Amino acid sequence: MIVKTFGSAVQGINATTVTVEVNISQGINFFLVGLPDSAVKESHQRIDAALKNNGYKIPGKQITVNMAPADIRKEGSAYDLTIAVGILAASEQVKPEHVGEYIIMGELALDGILRPIKGTLPIAIKARQEGFKGIILPEANAREAAVVEGLEIYGVEHLKQVIGFFNETETLTPASIDIRGEFMNRLDDIEFDFSDVKGQEGIKRALEIAAAGGHNVILIGPPGAGKTMLSKRMPSILPPLTMDEALETTKIHSVAGKTAGQNGLITRRPFRSPHHTISDVALVGGGNLAQPGEISLSHNGVLFLDELPEFKRTVLEVMRQPLEDRVVTISRARFTVEYPASFMLMASMNPCPCGYYNHPEKDCVCAPGVVQKYLNKISGPLLDRIDLHVEVTPVPFSELNRQQHAESSKQIRDRVIAARRIQTARYAASEGIYCNAQMRSKDLRSYCTLDDAGNGLLKTAMERLGLSARAYDRILKVARTIADLDASETILTSHVAEAIQYRSLDREGWAG
Repeated sequence: MIVKTFGSAVQGINATTVTVEVNISQGINFFLVGLPDSAVKESHQRIDAALKNNGYKIPGKQITVNMAPADIRKEGSAYDLTIAVGILAASEQVKPEHVGEYIIMGELALDGILRPIKGTLPIAIKARQEGFKGIILPEANAREAAVVEGLEIYGVEHLKQVIGFFNETETLTPASIDIRGEFMNRLDDIEFDFSDVKGQEGIKRALEIAAAGGHNVILIGPPGAGKTMLSKRMPSILPPLTMDEALETTKIHSVAGKTAGQNGLITRRPFRSPHHTISDVALVGGGNLAQPGEISLSHNGVLFLDELPEFKRTVLEVMRQPLEDRVVTISRARFTVEYPASFMLMASMNPCPCGYYNHPEKDCVCAPGVVQKYLNKISGPLLDRIDLHVEVTPVPFSELNRQQHAESSKQIRDRVIAARRIQTARYAASEGIYCNAQMRSKDLRSYCTLDDAGNGLLKTAMERLGLSARAYDRILKVARTIADLDASETILTSHVAEAIQYRSLDREGWAG
């Protein structure tokens, strides 16, 4: 007898339906074909033990399991339940009438308990697109799959529940959540607030500009000046995620198996802060079993690189292309996958190895030339891609001791949202552009025109600072954002002047 059950294979952040065909015939053998990896091949032993420990058995005949399409490699242990139900249905231990109406996924423990799987959200989206009635999967993944409407989502804890469901001896309750209600309730859930930061008003202004235009920013200052504290609060002033952004972000984290504790849908903008010992593959993604890297996990959010010069040069250089294209393409001999990578880069660094170059009170003890050598660890092309270079100075005691409350993240975010609304209307007809940082060269000519005074000021800055053409574009984009925060249709000379001052590392003689 031949029976078909259905699972799903995740490639990149999308899923492909896998048909598991089980045929039982005369003989004694077990064949598993269709390009399975080692973990899939080992499912025979897990299924055999799980069935025996629950009063069922693999029939003593020749069993052939084909996983189609055969040109896609099947990876991981999530097909255990798919194959087990197929074998039970083909051997008439389970009624086969309805098994083909569901996507069935889950890893089996030897006692029949189901363990969670990765990539649940892309699997659920694909199941709805292909017209399946529902999904049967581990209880731990049910809320995540329930984000997708129009499907019956059955979260189960044990193999016996699945068998009882198909044999109509047990009733399962579909998982359901009010996804839009939960999404709206958690939009204003802020963990770190700018009201905690004393002083640093100039730095807050720079971060407000960065948030309003989606600009990359680097903070340069001595130890203890508040660079990390300020950076951790950046997501709190970014506009809330839209439903589409939340779904796309959750898909990426689902594929990486990092949705635990998120209650189904990610509603906060991601903030990723990898250690400086990270490898280039861990940052950009890939590996033998392709996984999203940190730059994709920070999609629609912030990637924070603390102590930027301490990162390996090769690690920093792999970011150059994703910063421009906002997508990562992983190409290997056997596969090519794409991961979204539209993130805001935030970085911090000390101005020198000792940390006190340009400090108002403490003297730098670094030898001549060391400061420039330290700065040269970051390549010019990477610095060019960072729109705002902001110097952070220590907070004086008078500011630390003030009892007056600082401006809250909500107040700043309201201004950021107003500026983003202007940009949304401006780029409504431009596909793939949502904020000023994403403008292309042709968009600069349309939206960033300057008057004679502004042109003259920018020309002088270009000549004196020796700026590149890319830095010129960055200044125009930042000036456009400053104008949007002022609700100004035109870019004024004051906007250009403020944008120029955020190119600290381009100044001649900055590093001595």
